[in-house]
Amino acid sequence: MNKSELITSMAEKSKLTKKDAEAALKAFIETVEETLEKGDKVQLIGFGTFETRQRASREGRNPRTKEVINIPASTVPVFKAGKEFKDRVNK
Repeated sequence: MNKSELITSMAEKSKLTKKDAEAALKAFIETVEETLEKGDKVQLIGFGTFETRQRASREGRNPRTKEVINIPASTVPVFKAGKEFKDRVNK
C-alpha cells in the first residue's frame, strides 16, 4: 500500500474527504517527527510505540576496497509494535 492508497482507505473508513484524510495523515506524521526530534516518544496503546534509540559508533568496511571505515554514532527512529497489533498480524 502506498501513500495515496492509504489516504483513500482512510477517507473511506472515516467518511472524510480525501483532502481531509491527507491533511490528517500529514499532521500525524509531522507530530510524530517533531516529538521524536525532541527526544520524546509517541505511545499508541494497542498499536505501538514510536521512539528513538542511540546507535554507537562502530567500524565498518567499504565493500569495494575492504577498507575499514568509522561509522559515527547516530540517533535512529524505531517503531515497536504493540501486543494487539502483533496478534492481529499473526492470525
